[in-house]
Amino acid sequence: MTEVDAWLVFLYVLVFPGIFFLLGYSFFAEWFDRKMYAKMQNRVGPPLVQPLADFIKLLSKEDIMPEGVEAKPYNYLPLFAFAAVATSFIYIPTFMSSSPVGFQGDLLLVLYMLTLPTIILFLVGWYSHNTFATIGAYRAVSQLFVYEVPLFIAALGPALWTKSWSVSDIVSWQQGNPWLFLIQPLGFIIAIICLQAKLERIPFDIPEAETEIVGGPLVEYSGRKLALFRIATDMLMVTGASLIGALYLGGPSVGFSLDSLPFWAAGVIGFVAFLLKTLLIIFLLSFIRAAFARLRIDQMTSFGWKWLASLALFQLFLVIGMRMVVP
Repeated sequence: MTEVDAWLVFLYVLVFPGIFFLLGYSFFAEWFDRKMYAKMQNRVGPPLVQPLADFIKLLSKEDIMPEGVEAKPYNYLPLFAFAAVATSFIYIPTFMSSSPVGFQGDLLLVLYMLTLPTIILFLVGWYSHNTFATIGAYRAVSQLFVYEVPLFIAALGPALWTKSWSVSDIVSWQQGNPWLFLIQPLGFIIAIICLQAKLERIPFDIPEAETEIVGGPLVEYSGRKLALFRIATDMLMVTGASLIGALYLGGPSVGFSLDSLPFWAAGVIGFVAFLLKTLLIIFLLSFIRAAFARLRIDQMTSFGWKWLASLALFQLFLVIGMRMVVP
């Protein structure tokens, strides 16, 4: 790798479409989600700068350390959650059909990294030594085992169809072929539902149910550490929507070749396509949030294993059968 290539990768990871872009887009995505949610409830909703203002306000709040808490894990776990989501995002194409840091098998890495925030949420609830936080932590990890299996199976469908474990390869395949949403609509729907559960949003907001256990695993967190968890959740929403968009909607591809256009023009068109597709998925998440009430943990477990997992396996066998017929 030349020095120029190293600088380009550095800018890709840190500036665009890396951490700085992800932060800005996450604030916008939170506003878009809250605005759509408000419109569906016939409310006005927040102004555009509200998510950023809330983040700055939390940064200025007092950072309280509860008595008897182990300081190092309590302080550093929010950073690990932030880093896990930020790392996974750079492997997802955003303005061209491939990521310069992608590799064969990066889909598995992305899925693994997106699992870490929930595991970290369990740990922070455990280390908080608070009854409400502990109950929320147990709920979070119980819910994890329910939705992660169908999510992995839903991601396996596009990988089997394109014969690749690379997110970039899956996006590139869809550039000259139909989007996989048209071939595997069931997998797309399952992935959307699983992402809603991963984000712990209604009807899957069981770990942080305010009316039952106050704030769940984060009940003892405040100030900068709570701000990090909040922005990490927004980043997880953007990254999860981007991953589903890449796997099923072609990511930045527009359904036809852009090779005849200059690089910058193709990049702009691809980036606009990426934004529209992720916002569409976030809109669907907002719709689910507005249309349903919270489930109980036993209802979530029953729904996950009886329906989500069963449908995900059915979709997987369907893809295998179709792949045997289609060359």
